[in-house]
Amino acid sequence: MPARVKKSSANRLNIQFEILRTILAVVIALAIVAVIVLIVSSEPMEAIKGLLLGPLSGKRRIANVFELMIPLTFTGLAITVVFQTKRYNLASESAFYIGSMTALLIGLKSPFPPLLTIVLAFAAALVVAGIVGFIPAIANQKTGASELVISLMLNYVVSYFVSYIFKHRVRDPHKTTLQSLPLDKSLKLTNILEGTRLHSGLFIVLILAFLTWYFMYKTRWGYALRATGSNENFGKYSGINVVLVIILAQVIGTAFAGLGGAVEMYGMHTTFRWTDSPGYGWDGVIMATLARGNPAFVPFAAFFLAYVRVGADILNRTSSLPAEIVSIIQAIIILLIAAQSFLARTKHKVLVRQTRHLEGVKK
Repeated sequence: MPARVKKSSANRLNIQFEILRTILAVVIALAIVAVIVLIVSSEPMEAIKGLLLGPLSGKRRIANVFELMIPLTFTGLAITVVFQTKRYNLASESAFYIGSMTALLIGLKSPFPPLLTIVLAFAAALVVAGIVGFIPAIANQKTGASELVISLMLNYVVSYFVSYIFKHRVRDPHKTTLQSLPLDKSLKLTNILEGTRLHSGLFIVLILAFLTWYFMYKTRWGYALRATGSNENFGKYSGINVVLVIILAQVIGTAFAGLGGAVEMYGMHTTFRWTDSPGYGWDGVIMATLARGNPAFVPFAAFFLAYVRVGADILNRTSSLPAEIVSIIQAIIILLIAAQSFLARTKHKVLVRQTRHLEGVKK
């Protein structure tokens, strides 16, 4: 039996088991939440119905799922690209925040027509967020300092910086609530579903997901990225500029988060109201984990989490259960997916059986 056939069969089996592990993790998490609801809710069936079917109960609620899916997909793609090199740069959290502020500043100051202003704002958000991602990356390469620690510390610095600009440079003095000066009404992404706030940012992020998948799996740069993440020494011996690949992955990935902030700003808001980072960067880690590092799966992971969160919000409004129940779902899913021993024995048995079958076919 050729080694190539065995390897292909093993890879296919590995992918199938990873998908199975993810599905089972989701099912187990939902089952545990259902048990909790049955125990603590006075109307458990209605509560479970609200959680599972609530997001499908109206056009606006369905739109809410897709609206939330958009920023989650951006940060999920950001973390997916960064993690490909086995570098844990988490600057996407602050990159999303500063990306949205950069888009606001461009919108307030730009003398150009609306379309050009939006394009300029998106480009500026990409550049600024890329710089944020570059700082931990270059510090790691030059000094050996952990990019994880640096990026976590940098998140605080960027957050305070954005908060200063918000409160002291762009705050609307004529409003009693804390909000920025308003963007011009023309600086708005196209609405794609009447009666909702769902905007064309959905198409932007889906195109980005496809392009990320294409470049990662169909181009030489993508091969270099994956080879570096699998084995840096192999990458070096193959002639890959490993240092450059590692830095670029962190810069490009973090830039995606900044673009997500700009799209969220022009798609969902007319003023800047975040007194702190909205937390989408941390959610990106969940997206990347659920998607198994594959950009093509990130939109599906984002849709799932958005669906659960909208359902939890409906559950909170229609029952005594808190919306934080979604945290239980997230924690269980991540725990089961991260647990390497989960289904490992079953996977091993199937692999042995399949190998013996292939050997028998050969004979």
